Amino acid sequence: MTLIGWAQIALVLAAIVAAAIPLARYIAAVAAGRITFLAPVERAIYAAGGIDPARGMGWKGYTLAMLAANLAGFLLLYALLRLQGVLPLNPQGFDGLSPWLAFNTAISFVTNTNWQAYSGEAAMSYLSQMAGLSVQNFLSAATGIALALALCRAFAGGGLKGLGNFWADFVRVNLYVLVPLAVIVGLAFVALGMPQTLASYVEATTLEGGTQTIPLGPAAFQIAIKHLGTNGGGFFGVNAAHPFEGPSALATSLQIWSHQVIPFALALTFGHIVRDIRQGWALLAVMLAFVVAGTWIVYAAEAAGNPLHIAAGVDPAQGNMEGKEVRFGLALGALFVATTTGASCGAVNLMHDSLMPLGGLVPLFLIQLGEVLPGGVGSGLYGMIVFVLLAVFVAGLMVGRTPEYLGKKVQAREIKLAMLAVLVLPAAILGFTAVSVVLPVATASIQDKGPHGLSEMLYAYTSAAGNNGSAFGGLTADTPWMNTTLGIAMALGRFAYIVPMMAIAGSIAAKPKLAASTGTFPTHGPLFVGLLAGVILILGGLQFMPALALGPVAEHFVLAAGKTF
Repeated sequence: MTLIGWAQIALVLAAIVAAAIPLARYIAAVAAGRITFLAPVERAIYAAGGIDPARGMGWKGYTLAMLAANLAGFLLLYALLRLQGVLPLNPQGFDGLSPWLAFNTAISFVTNTNWQAYSGEAAMSYLSQMAGLSVQNFLSAATGIALALALCRAFAGGGLKGLGNFWADFVRVNLYVLVPLAVIVGLAFVALGMPQTLASYVEATTLEGGTQTIPLGPAAFQIAIKHLGTNGGGFFGVNAAHPFEGPSALATSLQIWSHQVIPFALALTFGHIVRDIRQGWALLAVMLAFVVAGTWIVYAAEAAGNPLHIAAGVDPAQGNMEGKEVRFGLALGALFVATTTGASCGAVNLMHDSLMPLGGLVPLFLIQLGEVLPGGVGSGLYGMIVFVLLAVFVAGLMVGRTPEYLGKKVQAREIKLAMLAVLVLPAAILGFTAVSVVLPVATASIQDKGPHGLSEMLYAYTSAAGNNGSAFGGLTADTPWMNTTLGIAMALGRFAYIVPMMAIAGSIAAKPKLAASTGTFPTHGPLFVGLLAGVILILGGLQFMPALALGPVAEHFVLAAGKTF
């Protein structure tokens, strides 16, 4: 680790927080309907859809509307991917995807997971990339933000019957937040050297006299929304490690900024909507602390180098650069690993399979903590609020008081629903992994033996159920078993979590808002920040420790003894 490396990390994180502060106020204004510079477009969309934006929805109506929108998105995307071979804007003549791969990909992009069991430049037409994947990058991100805004409203007032209108939130988030930001960031990416063209691929002659195909395409704007929406699906197969997706250190830093700024801003947006910005800063402090800690562990593990290389005489100061981005060094790579897996963004600029065992433990663990640090756009905030309710419940048990948060009593119904939501991830991750490591049809997909092979399978289902989308590498994912089970895990991780969370929102909204008293436990200071971090670690992390001990932890010790897999 170097001082220059930490200066790079600090500069990028400072830029994220600095931008999140005004963006949070702006999103709160969008949620309240005070931003109207695209009012004619907004009204036209409402008229075309028969939407009354003033009509409030209870939690059931809001949830059903969200499910209907996502079901329609899944069916349309599935059809587009299957029919790709006969549709226009396909200069390379790619065939339609297989039923299994189309199912997996459609579920992946609708759930904001963006897991890719294919290589984009070798499988997807320009039409599929633009009208299918890019559109879902916007819609899945808007879904998460809309749900988070609904939950914020539940805590803002007492005796509420509605949480807002899903369709109005959905439209406004796209029009006023995601589209403008994507245009700005997309133009910046074009200026930094990312391709944005409908031209065919280029055939080049190498110095040895051979032929190389250079893929092009409308990449820059899809890359912009893939980061801003914490989607992560790369236009090219190796994602941000491709020189067209990561042409420079500045472009890489902007990518990190893009997939962090909205999740951090939403934490502060929560504070604005509930009219106590200190609450937002408390949530942001927990998120930022985990990001910094995760970055430090990855950076330290990779900078220490591989003990087998050191034993062979390699200078340990060189670090472990296998599978890393040698142009930018380990600092930005470590920050990219921690931020993408903490932010539910599946983008990668180095191969997680090449991380040292403890370095590979970090992305696994950050996803398994619930994707709340800072999590996906919207999903990170509502996932964090679920842990907040559990934290105040624990605090209430300690002092013998009925727990409350922001003047709302937290009772048995809310805690049961919160635990139901929290248990979705371990059930999907550990359940599918346990079955897959004993079925020959699944183990045939594993590249490596021993604990590293277990990590490959565990990471796949962790990434799917956590709606992250990054891959550990080494796993053959394009098989009927993997495509189907990973798709089911994605759907459970997204929608089986959302339904109890929205039920909590409906219950909280209906409760009266009580004034703070001398016995009220403050939820904006360092004590609560520490309690919340502890609850996330205990409830979100300890349930995965046995599996992690058999995977990356075991590999760390056997590697030190000279054993590889």
